[in-house]
Amino acid sequence: MTVFMDSLRDYWSSLCSRSEIVLGDLYLQSSSGHHMTLDDGRLEDIGSSSSSGVGVRLLRGEETIYASRNGTDGNALRAALEEISILRGCKAGRSPEGGSLLATPVLPSVAMGDELIRLDKKIRSLSSKVAQVSLAFSSSEKNVLIIREDGSVCRDKRRYSMYSVSVVAEKNGDLQTGSRVVAQMTDIDGLLRKHDLDEIASEALRTAETMLEATLCPAGAMDVVFAGEAGGTIIHEACGHGMEADIVEKDFSVYRDRIGEVIASPSVTIVDDGSIPGLYGSFEVDDEGTPSRRNVLVDKGVLRAYMTDRETSERTGFPLTGNGRRSSYRVPPQTRMSNTFVEPGEIAMDELLGSVDNGLLVRQMGGGEVNPTSGDFVFHVTEGYLIKGGKVTIPVRGAILTGNGPDVLRRVVGVGTDLRFLPGMCGKGGQSVPVTDGQPALLVENITVGGSSTD
Repeated sequence: MTVFMDSLRDYWSSLCSRSEIVLGDLYLQSSSGHHMTLDDGRLEDIGSSSSSGVGVRLLRGEETIYASRNGTDGNALRAALEEISILRGCKAGRSPEGGSLLATPVLPSVAMGDELIRLDKKIRSLSSKVAQVSLAFSSSEKNVLIIREDGSVCRDKRRYSMYSVSVVAEKNGDLQTGSRVVAQMTDIDGLLRKHDLDEIASEALRTAETMLEATLCPAGAMDVVFAGEAGGTIIHEACGHGMEADIVEKDFSVYRDRIGEVIASPSVTIVDDGSIPGLYGSFEVDDEGTPSRRNVLVDKGVLRAYMTDRETSERTGFPLTGNGRRSSYRVPPQTRMSNTFVEPGEIAMDELLGSVDNGLLVRQMGGGEVNPTSGDFVFHVTEGYLIKGGKVTIPVRGAILTGNGPDVLRRVVGVGTDLRFLPGMCGKGGQSVPVTDGQPALLVENITVGGSSTD
């Protein structure tokens, strides 16, 4: 195998040299996983999967050439490399032959079926209002190997585990849903050690039942407290994407040409950090072989950096931040967030709430839309409560937040101590990668809240 690797590196370096490229990489990936879902008391989907392949990329100026093949053995590598060399018109001799450079991970089977059935029964026993329960878990491992144009080699092993629960509660024909998800960079045993599955399920049920009793949210401008468990969705969507260098470069970002400017309240510091152990968006090296690192994007209100991959860093001159990510070997990398969050402040939650005379507490966020060019957004609130005289009062539903990302950052007047993280999958350019969003409690002045009531 060492002889094969040495021959491959020599061939690749020769091909890159003759191509007169700016940069290039061989990306080899081998992965496997298990998944299981339960719906309406029955196990509906139990499966395992595996995949392996190689992606080959060459860049010169504005031109990108990409080829991919299934498998990581000599045949797959040779086919992808020879296609690249033909496309570039720079054939560098016959590519090397050899065995696979990456073995497919063999994951132990996890007996979660009985546990999901038990959780389903437990949830239903807690309330007669439960109309439907959906549960799911997955566990996977992805091994990657990256060979750059200079012959340097990087490896990474990534293990992911996820558990999710959705509960639908019903009262007099009204249906409301509560959902929770936990996911980490760990195996399933690590996930189970860190999280209490019963408690997570009970929280989903609590949200569903609470929203059954909720009144319609009043509309109007009001102060909004985003609880830590809201998970940083608004930071990720309304701010984070606009700080990705490819969006900045294409002039689709409201943050373009604003490095060094004050764009937020002095109490706001935003960080993207793929090196935090265990978080869903973490990695040792990104999908171009750049080590993960802590990147301060906004420092006490001042925009300090954009997130970059090798391609955008080369073209723009922005520092390389290690944010080149791809969903699989079939596609080239893009500039993507990893774990993006607002750093905690020094104000207790009770103090934040106590300063609000008339406002809204957001505990759970739903879907929404964002325009990265303007920063304008619309977000749905799935669990909210009115604040009156500094006290949390009744639950409300139907709340819709509208506003502008940079404007919201400037309106932050309080940052709590309780930094919380929420895992998820982020879609961009047809690709989806694991990420984590995070925030402490945030108090934002005068947000427009759309609702179904004017009272």
